[in-house]
Amino acid sequence: MPDTLYSFRRCPYAMRARFALAISGQVVELREVVLRDKPDAMLAISPKATVPVLALATGAIIDQSLDIMRWALGRHDPERWMESDDATLIADCDDRFKHHLDRYKYPERFDTDALAHRSAACTWLAMLEDRLAQNGNLCRPIRSITDAAIKPFVRQFARVDPPWFDRQPLPRVRAWLLEHGESPLFAAVMERHKPWKPGDTPIFWPAER
Repeated sequence: MPDTLYSFRRCPYAMRARFALAISGQVVELREVVLRDKPDAMLAISPKATVPVLALATGAIIDQSLDIMRWALGRHDPERWMESDDATLIADCDDRFKHHLDRYKYPERFDTDALAHRSAACTWLAMLEDRLAQNGNLCRPIRSITDAAIKPFVRQFARVDPPWFDRQPLPRVRAWLLEHGESPLFAAVMERHKPWKPGDTPIFWPAER
């Protein structure tokens, strides 16, 4: 029985998990989830009811995205991503930046001032701009787990209003997004798959290339 990943293509948490699984070459049975109709099989093993969820063949369940990343890279880390694991910066992204991102993207849901949260998020991105000036990536000249963990959320922010984002004084952030977005790794992670239903032919991912 293979390891099974419940995922949703556009979810930034699921994206970061797929980044690590792909770079480490950990093949899983990929089950694309429809968030408004989550499969009972996923809910039975992870009551939190959010993606990603990795069900290991051993019976263990990993349902936090960073834990999935570190599990995969602990098995195989060909680019030595874990050597540049800035857990503090990643946690700040998940806490402070994500707070402002959500309230900028969904102001009606949170009853907030979208522009105020957009401005606060930009202050955080200015800090990334300074870090990228040092190495081109967040921790070193080549990508690492820190880049893979944070990029999906910055990408989500940039896509709320692309013309406005392109006018901001964040040239290194934009170049960083573009470089990663044009990579074969990103293409593999963003492959489209039909939603999974019980009885479907398994999709084993990543495919051999």
